Amino acid sequence: MSLSLQEVRTLPARTQITRHDCVEGWSCIAKWTGPPLAELLSRAGVKSEARFVVFHCADTLDDGGDSGADPESIRYYESIDLIDAEHPQTILAYEMNGEPLTVRHGAPLRLRLERQLGYKMAKYIMRIELVRSVTELHGGRGGYWEDRGYEWYAGI
Repeated sequence: MSLSLQEVRTLPARTQITRHDCVEGWSCIAKWTGPPLAELLSRAGVKSEARFVVFHCADTLDDGGDSGADPESIRYYESIDLIDAEHPQTILAYEMNGEPLTVRHGAPLRLRLERQLGYKMAKYIMRIELVRSVTELHGGRGGYWEDRGYEWYAGI
């Protein structure tokens, strides 16, 4: 399934005021609006073998391309299981505090996964994929930070 941002904005949305907790120790509160991820998954159809949702993002975080590395090898990505994907508070936000999401905050679309730490909340989402396993993606641990030693499940 392929949707434009405008089409995503026409889906039933949820607004929630939640606290963002960072692994670095800071937190902040904001109002987020966007469709529940479960709504998109329902429309796309989830195959019975799918176990994880992977978010492929536009940003690269290691060296800005200075090393000549293939951008896909350092591109940010994140994954969650279907249980968290279907939670009512898991949304794809396109607004923050009643305004369109800014690039600084992850525009055009960012994951809000309110039951986990901030590094799980992928920004600049380009593509969403459902997979059976995360072991064959990039570093094999299910996310950019997880491939660098962070825990895959970052529950709060």
